[in-house]
Amino acid sequence: MTLKVSLADYGVGNLHSIRKALEICGAEVSEVEDMSLLAEADCIVLPGVGAFNRTMERLLPFRDRIIERLEGGTPALGICIGMHILFEGSDEGDSPGLGFIDGSVVPMEASSLPHMGWNDIDGNDPILEGVDDRYFYFAHSYRARPDEPSAIVGSTYYESMFPSLFRCENTYGCQFHPEKSSSSGLRLLENFVGFAEECL
Repeated sequence: MTLKVSLADYGVGNLHSIRKALEICGAEVSEVEDMSLLAEADCIVLPGVGAFNRTMERLLPFRDRIIERLEGGTPALGICIGMHILFEGSDEGDSPGLGFIDGSVVPMEASSLPHMGWNDIDGNDPILEGVDDRYFYFAHSYRARPDEPSAIVGSTYYESMFPSLFRCENTYGCQFHPEKSSSSGLRLLENFVGFAEECL
């Protein structure tokens, strides 16, 4: 059965790259502008370009229904800002996040920001299986800080270590952009699609 992915179009960023990458990995992708429909999705992808407040504008009215869906086991992937909004809030804005993962988003501690370009991931989660080249593309000035260290399944060094890959129940979050990360990103997305299919 082909995995049906609901790609949240909350009015920021370009969805073309992530949609194309997911389709290459065998998923059937629908761009969803009505955020209430995420509460009925088989699989949710929250894309990764934009600002925290602007991203949450469209999602906030449906936060409880989306959280109920995620807590019920619906597989999901949040990318960069799409991962940040899974947390309770961010220093980047004053809007509450979805609050699915306990913790917050804080500024990166580095002398040069944004952290932009290729960097590697250290982790052993199954979503990294077969990813021989662990380098992925980053573009961010904030990073997530979960309350529970067990949510962290991958880390990256940029002047200091910071968490860059997360898992909570059937939801993954990545600080990097797999859709911009060549073969490494495609393999990670292929692994996610396979994982999501097994969740259904």
